[in-house]
Amino acid sequence: MRSISRVCGVSINTVTKLLIDAGTVCAAFHDEKVRNVPSTKVQCDEIWSFSYAKQKNVRFAKAAPEDAGDVWTWTGIDADSKMIVSWHVGDRSQHTGISFMGDLKARLANRVQLTTDGHKAYLKAVSVVDFDADYAMLNKIFATDYAGAGRYSPPKCIGAIKSPIMGNPEWQHINTSFAERQNLTMRMAMRRFTRLTNAFPKKFENHCHALALYFFWYNWCRVHKTLGVTPAMASGLVDHVLKMETCIALIDAKQAPKVRGPYKKRQAAEISN
Repeated sequence: MRSISRVCGVSINTVTKLLIDAGTVCAAFHDEKVRNVPSTKVQCDEIWSFSYAKQKNVRFAKAAPEDAGDVWTWTGIDADSKMIVSWHVGDRSQHTGISFMGDLKARLANRVQLTTDGHKAYLKAVSVVDFDADYAMLNKIFATDYAGAGRYSPPKCIGAIKSPIMGNPEWQHINTSFAERQNLTMRMAMRRFTRLTNAFPKKFENHCHALALYFFWYNWCRVHKTLGVTPAMASGLVDHVLKMETCIALIDAKQAPKVRGPYKKRQAAEISN
């Protein structure tokens, strides 16, 4: 953000305000437009980040805010259209999982096959929100001979166990590959998700705004190389590629002053003429 402010010759407060405005309108746009998604297969996963300081360092940090520490971004992706149907930012607890699953359920138009990893919070969340789906878990098996406790990358995966939980999930579609590939796309597209970086988010709210802006770009503006269209087009939510100018237009529309009284009538008459 500071480099952008230097390149553009504006105050960092201006950059911060634009990020907040863009994140607010993008989150509202996603909430309004991503409804009744005709999906058949949905995969869910969580990706780790941190705000201000890592959880183990929060107690040593100077003036750490209450929401400092580990931050998890929960995502639900349509395996066919690659659409991010739902996303939620919080911790890795059951309460966050319930909120995420409730939002995901509300955005789907029909019964789906749902696949998650072995995180136990998913079991509770699916049960609490009464998710009507063919649900299965993919429990991965990791090797024990890794480099040590300080290693940043996970140990080598040597296998996986498919566990049907509810309904009748199709065996060949029990996987989380697309969700995990989406995690890689997030790490490559957003510097704040890079490991061992100084570009980590300093404020939880700004982290959420940046994610809202990213998911707007990913769902509506970025053409998927395999599909040849955007995920939103593949889901049937729109018939054309949106531009980032749409985000600017949403900001302008939100901040436009409300005109009332006789002046509004006169202005409407001038426009019609």
